[in-house]
Parts: sequence; structure tokens; C-alpha cells
Amino acid sequence: MRILIVRTSAIGDVVFASALPGAIRRAHPDAHIAWLVEPGIHELLQADPHIDEVIPWSKAEWVRLWRSGQRLAVLRQVRELRQALHARAFDVALDLQGLLKSGFLTWLSGARERIGLGSREGSQWLMSRVIPRGGDPVRIGSEYKYLAEQMGYDAGPFLPTLTVGSATRVAVQRKLAEHGLQSRRFAVFAPFTTRPQKHWFEDAWQALAPRLIEATGLTPVILGGPADGDAAARIAAADPRIVNLAGQTRLPEAAAVIAQAALLVGVDTGLTHMGTAVNTPTVALFGSTCPYRDTGRSNGCVIWLGLECSPCRRRPTCAGRFTCLRDITPAMVVDHARRLLAETVR
Repeated sequence: MRILIVRTSAIGDVVFASALPGAIRRAHPDAHIAWLVEPGIHELLQADPHIDEVIPWSKAEWVRLWRSGQRLAVLRQVRELRQALHARAFDVALDLQGLLKSGFLTWLSGARERIGLGSREGSQWLMSRVIPRGGDPVRIGSEYKYLAEQMGYDAGPFLPTLTVGSATRVAVQRKLAEHGLQSRRFAVFAPFTTRPQKHWFEDAWQALAPRLIEATGLTPVILGGPADGDAAARIAAADPRIVNLAGQTRLPEAAAVIAQAALLVGVDTGLTHMGTAVNTPTVALFGSTCPYRDTGRSNGCVIWLGLECSPCRRRPTCAGRFTCLRDITPAMVVDHARRLLAETVR
């Protein structure tokens, strides 16, 4: 059995779906399991013992060529990917995104059985079977767990799972030591994501840092991407004890830092979901989105105020006030963090 998983983008969703290869492996111990994903994110999956092959696909390169008028170059890349996928002779391809983009890639694989999760945008016509999105919406990764169950796999607890490679772990330990950080003696802050209505306010992070240090003795460590550098610097400037690593870690290194942390506090973003995946006590702050309130772990909690206007997702109605997040106070976060740390046995 040769199985291809297609989930190309969105770090958080890749983390949510990371339990799927293990479920497939339990059903098909000798299967060849591959995952098609965009470069950068692919590094998160390379150490997973249940994944035999990670296949990078660069959407950005295809878009760049198309916009620059190099249509023949795009067609060549499509043909090359098709040939590479056909050469692998996949029996089953699973489209976890259900979009036209992912449906096209799934169809391009040549797999005789192509199964889409909630396929739309016309991608349903490229599938041999469509499984509707289901499961308990308050449970993390529930739609992927539901897919596994519908496929007849042993889903088990279906908790997000990330494997940190030994080389990455050693490199991160050296980086932490350079900043005087010891394992389990720091707290990761994950303040950044793709949309402003998912952000907690900078002044809230600035106020949280000294409160958390006083309450727990943990050093705050900011993680984020290169584009988050300015905002991270502003937050870090509020207290000299904050360590700012934003833009200094690739995704596997970020996962390794989180795995070494005593605590993670973050908004609805991929780095926050990694806390659940590596079993680090996690306080997640939700406002405009609330895809889950049950992390599946006793050392995780979600703060969501449940205002009438929330979740608004991509259509906020508050004219930028984002009360759903503004009303989450640093004191609330500290209270939840202290409770988790008191209850957690690592």
C-alpha cells in the first residue's frame, strides 16, 4: 500500500493532522506513507518515524513563474511533478485541504483512489470519494480524526505529534545555553500569526512578562518568524529579562525550543499548537477564532471569552477593537499558567 497525504500549507493544520500517519501505520504497518507539503513546513515532518517520504512542492515558485508570464515553465513544472508522483505509484491519495489547489495536486498524483476531506471549489470532481468534514468541533484536530475513522483506521487519541530530530535538539540546546537558558526554566511566548484579529495586544504581552516571571520564575522567550522582528523587539524592550528569538529559528528548531520549555503562551497560531504536539503545558488565547477548546491534554487550556460576536473569523465587526482578546488580561493568563504548572508532572 502506497499512500500520499496532501496538506501543503498552514502550519497549524499540518500540526493538527500530524497524528494521521501514525493512524495509517497502525492499519497498514508495511505501507509507504508520503506527505506533499510546501518547503519550510516540510522540515516539521522529516523526523516523523511514521512518514517514509516528505515531498516538497513550491506553490510560491509556480505563482512567481505564472505572474512573470513564464507559462511554459509552469507547465514544465506541472509535468515534472506529475511524472515524479506517477513514478511512486500511489494507491491512495488523501486531500486534507479540500481546495481546488490541493485537489489538483491529489489528482495529479495518479492515485487510483483519491479521497477528499470536505472537497469544494470544484475539487470534489477530481476525487473518487469525498468524506464530509465531521467530528467534535471543540476537540483539537477533530476533522482529521473523523477522516481517519471514516477510512477505517485506528485513530486512537489522535493527539498532534511532532518528532524533534537529535541533531536539531542538540543545536537548540546550544542556542539556549548561549542565552543562559536552561531546560524547563523558561516560558515560550508565541504572539504572532497571520491576521490582526487573532493577535493579543503588544501592551498585554509587555505586561504579562514581569507578572509571569514574578509568579513562576520562568524567563519569557519570544518565538516568531523573520517578519515578526519589529513587533517582537517592541515586546522585548519592555523588560530586559525577555529573550527575543523571533526570526532566529527554523520550524523544527522552534518545535525543539517549545519541547524544552516549561510553559507556552500563545495565540491561535502554528507555534502554539506545537505546544500540544510536544506535550508542553500550553495556554492558548483565542478571540476571533475558536476551532477548538479541548486540547486533548490535561496540561493544556484555551482562554476564550465566548463573546456574542466571537468567533467572527475573517469578518470582524468591532472596528478593530478586538474586545474578544482585549478583555483577556495578563492576570487571567498568569492564573491559568500557575494552575497548569501546579498540576503538571513532566
